[in-house]
Amino acid sequence: MPEPDDATLTETGLPLDQTQGRVLLLACGALAHEILALKRANGWSHLDLTCLPANLHLWPDRIPAAVAAAVAEHRARYATIFVVYADCGTGGLLQAKCAELGVEMVEGPHCYSFFEGNATFAEHSESEITAFYLTDFLVRQFDAFVWKPMGLDRHPELREMLFGNYEKLVYQAQTNDPALDAKARDCAARLGLAYERRFTGYGDLETTLARLG
Repeated sequence: MPEPDDATLTETGLPLDQTQGRVLLLACGALAHEILALKRANGWSHLDLTCLPANLHLWPDRIPAAVAAAVAEHRARYATIFVVYADCGTGGLLQAKCAELGVEMVEGPHCYSFFEGNATFAEHSESEITAFYLTDFLVRQFDAFVWKPMGLDRHPELREMLFGNYEKLVYQAQTNDPALDAKARDCAARLGLAYERRFTGYGDLETTLARLG
């Protein structure tokens, strides 16, 4: 299936009487591929998925309102809605909104943390201040979510200003895909950074979804 970018992905078209006992995952579109893979691998047929546009990350202040609107839209059909976002740059506003709405969300500051495991990421976060992270999704969508929004396609001279204080690009790989590895290496070269591939799998995302019964 195509990668979600600014489109909303949904698989929640069940009638009201068929959603009882099911859980709705209200997720960031950047996580759709991974969530669907986990559903297939684990047989989590009780989990339904709807995604908000992945490009909301370009405007984190809009995420809490978008989540609230989606919860309101689906609440009549689902007794349980779980928000598959971390804080994602909202400065605690998403956590406050979820508490207000009475829904739970994934723990952690961002997906780089929960993919690696929040505890593990916290152990080395201070020593990796100069690391720039990419996930499988961001490697695939590097031009759309990094290169073009930062203006590097039009003004390559901005690279030193934007990335001059970074030292390495860390590719947090959810899958073992040589093509993605090669593309991630190219991303590092384009940014002028050293390259490190770190296989994380699905980390705390998988263990968190596994608890939803």
